[in-house]
Amino acid sequence: MQSVVVKVSGHELDDAQFLADFAQTIAAMTQPVIVVHGGGREISELQQKMGIEPRYADGLRITDAASLALVEMVLCGVVNTRLTRLLVNAGVEALGMSGVDRGLVRATQMQHPQQDMGFTGEVASVRGDVLRDLLANGVTPVIAPICLGSDSAYNVNADHVAGAVAAAVDAERVVFLTNVPGVLVDDAVVPTLTPSTCEALVKDGTIFGGMIPKVRTALSALDHGVTQAVITNLEGLRIGGGTVFQRT
Repeated sequence: MQSVVVKVSGHELDDAQFLADFAQTIAAMTQPVIVVHGGGREISELQQKMGIEPRYADGLRITDAASLALVEMVLCGVVNTRLTRLLVNAGVEALGMSGVDRGLVRATQMQHPQQDMGFTGEVASVRGDVLRDLLANGVTPVIAPICLGSDSAYNVNADHVAGAVAAAVDAERVVFLTNVPGVLVDDAVVPTLTPSTCEALVKDGTIFGGMIPKVRTALSALDHGVTQAVITNLEGLRIGGGTVFQRT
């Protein structure tokens, strides 16, 4: 049975009701599941408490040396443990881990034409065998996107990790959870989109604002070899709804 990769945003990961509902939804799924999570909001809050101003380039966090320690604390410690705990208590055989564990996700420094990205990385490889073995034993991996570099750990965008993980395990689909039921046109969810259709809808302004990076993320997953990418909310994950992105 092919697996499903579910990426859950850091914006919801400090919401107790969302987390309870999320855990119950994952527990009810019949397919093997891999969870990849972010934690951006809590990272930014801790940075500010420590007197570090969050910095971004093209929407991606610039991770300097001081910030890397905080990012590891939040993602691998607070958020991963919280999410794993709730899943286990909901009856899921969840195992919290990061991309560093067993060299699960290797990364290199992200290159940017105008900006040194520090310890912000991009995925170089994923050990799909490690994840397939866990799934075969009924274990649900819960992955923090701190990844293994040759000289350091790297902070990698969770969306990118989810797409790369889905491709590495030949997942049936990768689901990006958001706060809307899917891509909306005239207040109705568009059930399917192709790359060319997406570009046309972005160009004519139908897809705009915060939905544009979500759509780009879904298309990037297809570029990584994933058969289907889905944008939806928690209810859509529960009932199989949302907008499905596929090549044809």
